[in-house]
Amino acid sequence: MDNPDVKVLLDMSQFAEVEFDERYCAFSIGAGATLGQVYEALFYGWGVTVPGGGCLGVGVGGHFSGGGYGPLSRQHGSVVDHLYGVEVVVVNAEGKARPVVATRDNQYKDLWWAHTGGGGGNFGVITRYLMRTAGATGSDPAKLLPKAPGQLLSSLVLWDWKTVTKAGFIRSLRNFFTFYERHNTAGSPYDSLYSPLLVPVSSTDGFLLSTQLDASVPDAEKLLKAFNAAIAEGVDPAPTAIEVGARPFMHTTIERSIPELVTPERNLWKAGYLRKGYTDAQLGTIHKYLTDPAGRPQNATFLLVPYGGKVNTVRPDATATFQRDTVAKMVMNIVWSDPAEDAKHADWTRKFYRDLYATTGGVPLHDEYNAGSYINYPDLDLADPAWNTSGVPWQTLYYGDNYPRLQRIKAKWDPRNVFHHSMSITKP
Repeated sequence: MDNPDVKVLLDMSQFAEVEFDERYCAFSIGAGATLGQVYEALFYGWGVTVPGGGCLGVGVGGHFSGGGYGPLSRQHGSVVDHLYGVEVVVVNAEGKARPVVATRDNQYKDLWWAHTGGGGGNFGVITRYLMRTAGATGSDPAKLLPKAPGQLLSSLVLWDWKTVTKAGFIRSLRNFFTFYERHNTAGSPYDSLYSPLLVPVSSTDGFLLSTQLDASVPDAEKLLKAFNAAIAEGVDPAPTAIEVGARPFMHTTIERSIPELVTPERNLWKAGYLRKGYTDAQLGTIHKYLTDPAGRPQNATFLLVPYGGKVNTVRPDATATFQRDTVAKMVMNIVWSDPAEDAKHADWTRKFYRDLYATTGGVPLHDEYNAGSYINYPDLDLADPAWNTSGVPWQTLYYGDNYPRLQRIKAKWDPRNVFHHSMSITKP
């Protein structure tokens, strides 16, 4: 949305080149490129990819710096685990701007680290990213980022809202969590498994699990069948499983992506990391809000996304992305068009989120079950004591123990606080 404090708007869309930079032995990706542009250029040019998100219209500028994730993250980690460097225009204490290339092994390593999950708009204007997997050596571009799968084996699991009972709903979500809790080790036969569970409100026909698995994994078809059976175990009536089969990587990636809206809509997002699945009481709260005809909107979605795996092999302080012991992410999203409905939709979503985390002050604290939230879904309510009654500051929810270091880097690289917004990193 427009903000009266904004004085200058920088159009970065022309910074969209994807090429191999021989000087750094890394892929140079312009900050204005979209994920779709990046995936196609890397795949068709060198047969490699990065574990970024499934919304192909998203720009990498903020997605990468906020610790982006996506369908390949359980197998290959967060996108920042492949960030070798960042070119960023910073402003010094005298107000002079200059470009700096900060890498994981040069004298500006602190500025590189801040961009491995610190979020956008905090330290300077990012112009490009340098991508090379941590530990990768040599000069062959085809060996410096993850090799893209040749084909993805996929399926759909479908539930009909007209026949789903509350008990069946809770059991289905419990099965989802239980499976990923049991198969959350890097190197597992299931580490390439990605199956977001998309649950719209019950005024729609139903909800679904969209699954993909690297088709080259030994016994891939058997593994996928076993997963679908585990999701349906004890659910009556059982959901319908549809086997789609194996298809080329880029074809499936594009087909399964979340399309970019042609007409901008109003929307609200809320999120949370999970170390363990929700309690039965929380699952009951989810069911209540999605099925209550008295208050539910028409266009809200509750999303569970598998996470962890290779992500969890990195120390929390190795990058600014603190959450390194998780099993899934939760995302609430509601979309509408009429500004007159702002208050109604915001109120429903806020209450849903508050009640989901009722025992922890209305927010996902870092505890046995939760691990805070994701900075690429910035949520001002986490900074509002009316909605966050936990007493824990929003910065801790997003950054955990990494926040003090981010503050020191902010003071060093943006001493005049030129780059700021409503959820900025602040100086100590």
